Amino acid sequence: MLEEKPTHLAVWFSGQESSSEREEILYTLTLNGRSLPTAQRDAWGGVKAWFLLGSTPSPDFSERPVSLALANTLTRALTVLPPNRLTPANYREFLRQWALEEHWDWEEYGMERLQTLGAGAFLAVAQGSAEADAAIVHLAWSHPQATHRVALVGKGICFDTGGLNLKPARYMQGMHGDMNGSAVVLGIMQAITRLQLPLVVDAWLAIAQNSVGPRAYRQNEIVTTLEGTTLEVVHTDAEGRMVLADTLTLAARQKPDLIVDFATLTGSMHTALGSRYSGLFTTSEVLARLAEEAGKSSGERVWVFPQDEDYDEALESSVADIKQCTLEGEADHILAARFLSRFTAQLPWVHVDLSASLHPEGLGAVATEVTGFGVRWGVEFLDKWIQNPL
Repeated sequence: MLEEKPTHLAVWFSGQESSSEREEILYTLTLNGRSLPTAQRDAWGGVKAWFLLGSTPSPDFSERPVSLALANTLTRALTVLPPNRLTPANYREFLRQWALEEHWDWEEYGMERLQTLGAGAFLAVAQGSAEADAAIVHLAWSHPQATHRVALVGKGICFDTGGLNLKPARYMQGMHGDMNGSAVVLGIMQAITRLQLPLVVDAWLAIAQNSVGPRAYRQNEIVTTLEGTTLEVVHTDAEGRMVLADTLTLAARQKPDLIVDFATLTGSMHTALGSRYSGLFTTSEVLARLAEEAGKSSGERVWVFPQDEDYDEALESSVADIKQCTLEGEADHILAARFLSRFTAQLPWVHVDLSASLHPEGLGAVATEVTGFGVRWGVEFLDKWIQNPL
C-alpha cells in the first residue's frame, strides 16, 4: 500500500481486530507513512492526511503506537542527514531548539568547559576537528510522580574518518550515521515525554567528529579521563569508547538508578550478530532478563553477551592504567564493554552496541535501511524496569 507512495490514506478497521493488532497497524503505517530527509528533487513527501474509519462504536486507539513511531522517525531522520548538514555545531543547535519545543531542560558542556573539568578522553577525539564545535549535551525531563531516575547516554560522532588510523573508503562510507546512538536516545526521550512515563530522565549526548588533522590524537598517546583513569591510545578508530568514557562519568555523578548507553560502537558486534540483532551487556541478571523480554515484545531483538572480569587482561597496559583497545580486535565488542564499565561508578548499567542500526531493505516494521533500532526497545525496557526496579 505505502509502496505506491500515496499522499492521502484511509484505513478501515472492521472492529474484529484485537487492540494489539490495531496498535501494530497504526505503528507500522505511521512509521512508514512519513518521508525521511533527502536531496532528491522528486522525492515522495509522505502521507499528508490520514483517515481512520471503522464500525460503530469506534475502536479505542492508544497514543502509544503513534508516539513510538514518531520517535523512531525522529531517530532515522537525524541518522540519514549528510555530514555537511549535521555538523556538531548544527546538531547542538537542533538539540537546543528541540529541547525548547519539548519543554526539556538543556545544558551544554563545550570544549572550554570540558577542558576545565579535565575530560581528556572526549577532548582527545574532539581536538582533531578544525572546528572546535564538539560538546556533551545534557537534556533532562521529569514526571511529577517519578520515583526512579534513568540516565540515557548516546554516542554522537557526526562523522568518523577513523582519525589518523584512517578507515578505507569501503568502511568510511556511511560514517555520517555514527551518531545513531545519540539519535536513539533522543527518540526514546521524546517517546517517554509524550507517553508521560513516571521517570526522571537525563540524556547525555557526546557530540563530536573523529577527524584527521594536525591536532588529531595519535597512537601511543596517554590521556587522562574525567574520572581520573589514564588511557594508552592504541587505535584512533576506537574513538567511541573515548567520548563515552567521559560522558558516562558525567551521567554517573548524578547517581541515577540506572544508566543505559547506546552506540554504534564495534565492527566485531556486527561480525558476531549481523544486523538483525543488537548486542547488549549489563551488570545484572534481572536487567538482562528485562532486556530480552523487551526485545521480544518490541520486535527489536537483543542478545546478551558475557563481560567477565578476566577479559580485562587484554587491556592491561605497561604505561597507563588501561589500554583503550587492542590491535588484534579479538572480542572487541566485549573489551569495549569492559572498558566502558569502568566509568559507570558501579551503578546498574546496560550497554547496547547497535549492530542493527542498518539493515538492507528494513527490519521488522521499518521499511528503510536505517532502522531506528533501540527506540521501541528502550521504551519497552524502561516500562518493564519501572515495574521491576533493582
